[in-house]
Formats: sequence, structure tokens, C-alpha cells
Amino acid sequence: MDKRLFFLLSMAQRKLFNHLDKVCEKEFEASVTQLAALLYLVKHQGCSQKELAKAICLNKSAITGLIARMEKNDFVERITDTEDARAMKLFPTPIGAQKAKDLIPYIDQLNELFSDEFSKEEIQTVLKFLNFIIQRF
Repeated sequence: MDKRLFFLLSMAQRKLFNHLDKVCEKEFEASVTQLAALLYLVKHQGCSQKELAKAICLNKSAITGLIARMEKNDFVERITDTEDARAMKLFPTPIGAQKAKDLIPYIDQLNELFSDEFSKEEIQTVLKFLNFIIQRF
């Protein structure tokens, strides 16, 4: 068994992301990043581009491109803030909201895949480990 923790974590993230991106493009006609953004926007309608970027860990240029692609695909709309005309608020379109809704059973299926393979205690350890990384770095 390979014990290079950082290497394994990096490889696992890449493999999982690439797999999910292919599935999402095929099944939902959207990238995994677009779907992550839609999941956030459904729960945080009217958030700013900056808030969304922070939530899904993207920089300014990446979020700008993502939002532009999502607008082009009619997944999201930008609406001028009534209190600050310089600011834009983001909202999922009905198509975008439906894509987010359609994604939920797939997420549940992925979670079941992991919980079928590992004990509750092992899942708790993995969750503790991942949350540690997210909070620490």
C-alpha cells in the first residue's frame, strides 16, 4: 500500500474530479464546477460573484469565466443590485435550478458508494481528516 499521503490525496482528488466532470458533462450537460456553483446559488440566491467564488474556491478570473459560460448556457442570470448599481446579484435560472435538483440523486448515489465500502467509523475519520485540511489551509 502506497503511504505517500499528500501524493495520494492529490491523485485521488484529480481522479475523482475528472471522473465526475465526465459524468456531469454527459448526464447533466454541465461541468462539475458549474453544478457546484448551481448548488450554492440555489441555497444562496442573490449572492455576489465574490461570495460564490469563495464558496467554490475559485479566483476572480476563473469565477468571471464560469459565470459567463453559465449565462451563455442559461443556467444563471446576473441582476443589478437595487441598492448598489455597481453590484450584481446572481440567481439560478429555472434551467439552472432544475439541473441542481437533478444532481441531488447522483450525489446521494456517490455518498452511498462510499458508505457501502467503509464503516461509519472510517467515514467519520475521513470526514475529520478532510475538514481538518479545509479549515487548516
